[in-house]
Amino acid sequence: MTLDDLAQLIASRKDADPTSSWTAQLLAKGPEKCAEKFGEEAIEAIIEAVKGDREKLTSEAADVLYHLLVMLTARDVALSDVITELARRQGTSGISEKAGR
Repeated sequence: MTLDDLAQLIASRKDADPTSSWTAQLLAKGPEKCAEKFGEEAIEAIIEAVKGDREKLTSEAADVLYHLLVMLTARDVALSDVITELARRQGTSGISEKAGR
């Protein structure tokens, strides 16, 4: 499965019955709840990264990616828009990019 596949699957659940899937339940709770869930998963990934548990970090990273895409979907931000922004930044030093903000 690619991130694009996952993003499309999540988008397809946006208007689904909340009793039909976890994704539909999250999206029905609104963008704020989706953002909160993303934050929780990010913290869990950080904890596993600090601990150095590769298997748990891999699992938490999958949760982070999933919940990031749910959060983006909740705010109608397409994965392709994020990819376009990354492409725009390509070739620019991270230090220079940060200084330009």
